[in-house]
Amino acid sequence: MSLWFVRVFFLCLCTLAGYAVGQERMELAHRDLWGTSAGFTLGLLLIGIDELVKGISLRSFSAATFGLLLGALSALMVDHSHLFIWVRDPTTLWMIRLGLYLGFSYIGMVVAMRGNKEDFSLIIPFVRFSSQTKPENLILLDTSAIIDGRIADLIDANFLEGRLVVPRFVLQELQTVADSPDPSRRLRGRRGLDILNRVQGNPRVDVKIHEGDFPEESSVDAKLVRLARALGAKLYTTDHNLAKVAEIQSIPCVNLNDLSKALKPVVLPGEIFTLKIVREGRDKGQGVGYMNDGTMVVVNHAQSLVGQQTQVSVQSLLQTGAGVIIFADLKTSPAPATGG
Repeated sequence: MSLWFVRVFFLCLCTLAGYAVGQERMELAHRDLWGTSAGFTLGLLLIGIDELVKGISLRSFSAATFGLLLGALSALMVDHSHLFIWVRDPTTLWMIRLGLYLGFSYIGMVVAMRGNKEDFSLIIPFVRFSSQTKPENLILLDTSAIIDGRIADLIDANFLEGRLVVPRFVLQELQTVADSPDPSRRLRGRRGLDILNRVQGNPRVDVKIHEGDFPEESSVDAKLVRLARALGAKLYTTDHNLAKVAEIQSIPCVNLNDLSKALKPVVLPGEIFTLKIVREGRDKGQGVGYMNDGTMVVVNHAQSLVGQQTQVSVQSLLQTGAGVIIFADLKTSPAPATGG
């Protein structure tokens, strides 16, 4: 509801109230006109005062009130000190006392309003002013982030704080995937629903199903970007294209795949660790294994150790578009095969 609509409604009420009061004053000539005019004028006066003080915060008002009381108390102490006992004229004494109270009250208000909130809290212990307009940390999830499942692990590890927002259209897309005739898509959809139930049962986070929709947008990605902008939320996804579109439109976005790459442990040349060789490599004599984060390790002279655990020493790292490939040698060379 518009503030100006409320003001106009209030002005009409004041005008009607003035007319009603005018009807009770039978001795007034043109009582209808006088009552209506008085009510209308009073309403305008109050609206004008409201417009003048709209920029004054609660902290400023509290500080001004405290300064006013402090100034009045100071003026009262001076007034009762018999400093002006020599003044005999009552009118002169009244004017001096009026100026005294007005002056001290003004000085007290100005000093209190110019001080910062820390100074004010020192004068009145245990009083603290905190902003009530602090933006809420909203985390907007798309379908890919829910199905991925790592968002639940981040919440369990206390890496995420705030309110999770799942739009209704994302939930509908997730249900559509879960009902798909394709077994792999159906499995992914059901996994997403399980992850969502897991997150909703976590007491560390609040999950809100948002009913907002943009019927004029045909794609879910476009709806997500518009909703993120409208809510001031940060978008979490594993969709590279959606992350790029959000970045172009200056929407805060976190790609969980990029986050995972950033958190991968750094392996340096010369480091030694234990690795299971799972298959043969592309070149002769090579064996291939994988680290816990999925990084592929190519080990020279390890073809005969497929299926076994062995110690390897890192020789070099190769950065590719899909990630990092580690090249390593065996820490101890395998025993040569003996002829029969």
